[in-house]
Amino acid sequence: MAGVHRRMLDRIGDKAARATSIVRYAPARHFAPHMHGGREEFFVLDGVFQDEHCDYPAGSDVRDPPTSRHTPGSSAGCTTFVKLWQFDLTDRTQVRIATAAQAFVTAVARPSGSVLPLCQDSVEQVRLEQWAPGARVDIAAPGGLEPLVPAGSFTEQGERFIKQSWLRLPPGAAFAGVAGPAGCRVGEIGPLDGGA
Repeated sequence: MAGVHRRMLDRIGDKAARATSIVRYAPARHFAPHMHGGREEFFVLDGVFQDEHCDYPAGSDVRDPPTSRHTPGSSAGCTTFVKLWQFDLTDRTQVRIATAAQAFVTAVARPSGSVLPLCQDSVEQVRLEQWAPGARVDIAAPGGLEPLVPAGSFTEQGERFIKQSWLRLPPGAAFAGVAGPAGCRVGEIGPLDGGA
């Protein structure tokens, strides 16, 4: 669609593909109305995402179940992180969380950080973490891990990840990162035993 740009991060399949992307809406741009054949999850990185159901400001985490419908867009413009077709097709749970209004709690496994749990099902958990400047963060990822950077930065294995960076670690990997000088806010999708 004109004025809607997608940066594909990962894609498996053709038309109804398992996909991870960053989508930017120019002001006053919208997609056509559509129904989701598979679950869609998105996190608003900046601006305000809108559909006929709600306005979603930066920090909103949304899961729309299969068979849900909407007309996505933005009056002022926005950037979203989007995952398609990566969840249980029988799950009809709607999730809408305005994270800006939520309190983080101390992360048991990482005293130099705090955590905000978002969603959990039988196989994975989704959470936001806030890491203190310079904090060393080690995460076992027996089932894999997907960190996204909404704010700040971190380094991992000599590579620097800044705002809107995303990393997928395969099952059996281990994350060994260091938060940047201003700290880092990280969205994580990982297995239940990856724990906070």
